Amino acid sequence: MNLDRIYAYRFRDVDHAKRGMVWAELARFMHEKLGRPQVMLDPAAGMCEFINAMPAKEKWGVDINEPFIRAHAAKDIRIVIGDTLKADLPKDHFDGVFVSNFLEHLHSQEEVADFLGKLHGHLKPGGRIAIMGPNFKYVYKEYFDFADHTVVLSELGVAEHLYGAGFEVEAIHPRFLPLSFRGRLPVNKLLVQSYLAMPWAWRFFGKQFLLIARK
Repeated sequence: MNLDRIYAYRFRDVDHAKRGMVWAELARFMHEKLGRPQVMLDPAAGMCEFINAMPAKEKWGVDINEPFIRAHAAKDIRIVIGDTLKADLPKDHFDGVFVSNFLEHLHSQEEVADFLGKLHGHLKPGGRIAIMGPNFKYVYKEYFDFADHTVVLSELGVAEHLYGAGFEVEAIHPRFLPLSFRGRLPVNKLLVQSYLAMPWAWRFFGKQFLLIARK
């Protein structure tokens, strides 16, 4: 599968300035939700929009596409090139991990379990993980419009996976963010900040789950 061309096609109409602003606000929000971690891992960093904006002292990003991640990562990101499922990362090192829109790209529920078990080993005791992704319950009509979506997941399935991997689940939000950045509604910094601060609004617009768990 040629992911470079697939993603170029998928994001061809996306306003990247708006997307970057949303990710910057989301990074600040997640920093608080995860207990202000100072050693942060993004195991599927992609364009590094999240990890670049994360206000942590030590930041790591993993991606298999070396030219892509090196083109987007800020200078303070420790880049690890390789398959996220096999990447060589330190044990008991991170106090925060954020996984965004990645689990649905894995090839089986067994791979999801293996991946979360691996991340559990890299977190310090007491460290937290946040997982965000499309909730099949609310996007079943669009879920397989994406060529790289393979595993069907809901917030309850992910909660079971987290617990099975050794985590204690602290928060489950079935609805969090909208599915994509393609909406026509005007998006600005104040609107994003207000939305993140009003969990009651997530029930109306959210189509992605958010779970937070602790080692």
